[in-house]
Amino acid sequence: MEIWLSWQNNKERLRLPILPPSFGVEVGNLNTRVNINEIGNINLIGKSDLKEITIETFFPAQNYYFCEYTGFPKPYECVEMIENWRLSGKPIRLIITDTPINLAMAIENFSYGERDGTGDVYYNLELAEYVFVEARTESKQRGYKLEGERPVTKEIPKEYIVKSGDTLWSISKRLTGNGANYTAIAKKNNIKNPNLIHPGQKLVI
Repeated sequence: MEIWLSWQNNKERLRLPILPPSFGVEVGNLNTRVNINEIGNINLIGKSDLKEITIETFFPAQNYYFCEYTGFPKPYECVEMIENWRLSGKPIRLIITDTPINLAMAIENFSYGERDGTGDVYYNLELAEYVFVEARTESKQRGYKLEGERPVTKEIPKEYIVKSGDTLWSISKRLTGNGANYTAIAKKNNIKNPNLIHPGQKLVI
């Protein structure tokens, strides 16, 4: 299992060098309780709330035997990267391989500090699901279209050749309009790890 954080379609990304001992996804429903005379409380089931995940581990200052890989950034370089993402006002993407988790997330809280004099930086990263909202024109908001306004249609190509800097998510977003379709593309091309594609690779869309 690998945990990746990325920003702006992989313009910047970070693989966590130390996996947390555990993680969990918290999600509920936006239900409403209403009191009705002679019946009492009833529960009106609402839409699903946003998923929330907390990651608690540390950035190592040295290459421990249990590190996930070598050549990782220094602890405060990782901290600076996440702080810049938090201040950017834009969401990040969380991918946990070998799980269905591939979500756009907003950084809700980021706390960090040192404990034992080793230089390791322990941190707590609280993330909440980010939902992209499609901008709508005034005419669409009012339920009609202006004269001459035509629906935009886009034909999805049957094949695609991977270019440098591509990810399955960015390819899916660009070609199908929805990055979440990357799982279907991976399955169609027998790709076990969606993070491992290479320039020149031919994909069936």
